[in-house]
Amino acid sequence: MKEKVLLAYSGGLDTSCILLWLLEKGYEVVCLIADVGQDEDFEVARKKALKIGASEVVVAQVKQDFVVNYIYPAVSMGLLYERRYLLGTSLARPCISAALVECAKARGIKCISHGATGKGNDQVRFELSAYALYPEIQVIAPWRIVEFCERFQGREDLLAYAQANGIAVEATPKAPWSMDANFMHISYESGILEDPNVIAPESLYKMTKGAALWPDKPTILEIEFIKGLPVSMTNATDKTKSKDPVEILEFLNRIGGDHGVGRIDIVENRFVGLKSRGVYETPGVKILYEAHLDLELVCLDREVFRLKSYLSDRMADFVYNGFWFSPEASYSRKCLQESQENVSGTVTMEIFKGNARPIARRAVRGLYNEELVSMNVHGGYTPASAGGFIEIHSIRLKEFKKAFGTFK
Repeated sequence: MKEKVLLAYSGGLDTSCILLWLLEKGYEVVCLIADVGQDEDFEVARKKALKIGASEVVVAQVKQDFVVNYIYPAVSMGLLYERRYLLGTSLARPCISAALVECAKARGIKCISHGATGKGNDQVRFELSAYALYPEIQVIAPWRIVEFCERFQGREDLLAYAQANGIAVEATPKAPWSMDANFMHISYESGILEDPNVIAPESLYKMTKGAALWPDKPTILEIEFIKGLPVSMTNATDKTKSKDPVEILEFLNRIGGDHGVGRIDIVENRFVGLKSRGVYETPGVKILYEAHLDLELVCLDREVFRLKSYLSDRMADFVYNGFWFSPEASYSRKCLQESQENVSGTVTMEIFKGNARPIARRAVRGLYNEELVSMNVHGGYTPASAGGFIEIHSIRLKEFKKAFGTFK
């Protein structure tokens, strides 16, 4: 009997070619397509894999799981890698890996494969997640196998291989960038994007509209959070309301996309040590991130917020680097979840011409004291006390000036 391999299959150039290559090497290949909300015809992808030679194609319906157990917790934790990247691909990988492991265990398959390159982060994310959930699993990573790499230098060789073997792919020599899509975002890299000084063409973008197409009227939304998690969204214009997690993000993606919200073009630090250029579209989660941050500043104590911000940065690193399933990430999630105990309320957002801007907020229980901060009444605050406060803080500044004479 041929050894079975479970391939994480997307239907794109890399995994389609890898499927055929695994068959050439004598494996029986079962393909798993994870539905994490990407705009894709899964039946077409399934038939494509079967045509190439897969013995079975499993479509794992994990979109709801992705939203509820990965995307929304990431919003509540405030995850943002290197101050800009909302981790759309990074969060999808452990979700897909969990589906791979479940499928492999159910079918008694001891080996998985993927199309992640040997220079990228995804190889780390897939494999660390798989090993954490299924320590006995074995991995075939073609882009780290000498024989495969000698045959295929990169995407141009794959395109030629696909054409020679009748494999239809969307990538072309004119637009050879790599695209990864899910319900949270779309990422683009490779091809002409490898030169960080080349402006990404407008035709590249799939989720968001360019500035010339932005509406001339803003969209006003009310987003409700309970304990840091989004629970409802109301369109203030037509009063339509949704409480379904998937429907909320679907609507925000559409509105944010129309207004061009959530586009970034960055050079980032990969975990493997390389710098890479990535273009991302994350419209809906960008709106949620800004709304949640605004509510936190009303509900969280100042020092808790600063401590939580540090832990959020560390957790973003854990997720980006592939350690969603790890002791440190598990511990951090618990701490961050504790910080959200009182983060409940509603934020009014204005979505307009590339921006997602909080314009009003109402907390269930918050630390904002209108009377205490009022400029019309003292409200329990003793202005004279500020003099001593300033005096104490000025001591070290005065002493520095006396000792060294200048500030540089």
